[in-house]
Amino acid sequence: MNMSNYLSTALLNQVFRNSAYTRPSKVYLALYTSNPTAADTGQEVSGGGYVRKEVTFGAPTSENYTIFHPTTGQQVSISKRTIKNNIDVVMPTASANWGQITHIGIRDAATGGNLLYFGALDTPRSILTNDIFKMLTGQIVLTLE
Repeated sequence: MNMSNYLSTALLNQVFRNSAYTRPSKVYLALYTSNPTAADTGQEVSGGGYVRKEVTFGAPTSENYTIFHPTTGQQVSISKRTIKNNIDVVMPTASANWGQITHIGIRDAATGGNLLYFGALDTPRSILTNDIFKMLTGQIVLTLE
């Protein structure tokens, strides 16, 4: 997932400019029918019983990832500090069609607020009336690297 402009600015200011950042007490999963982008410009689902759901995360751990080295182009293994959601996140039952969910976001408020992280789903999913969207434990993965 990608960090938003809002969060990257807040963290840089906090760490390197001694400018206080008030962390949220809770964070929420938001669903999007278009890319929210780092600037928070995407189309979040609305209506049809949709509400954001709280997400909780486990402690940071090290995970190995395979990437292509930027200089050599060869595959290399690197370790990144990550956090993952530690319980399933179950959205409410859709009371109307929500459209095709292509992206998710992590926001700092149940309504309004600021986008913190965002990313595309590996497999977009159309949510129709009576469907339930769920992110299983460990499916939401955040890193700073």
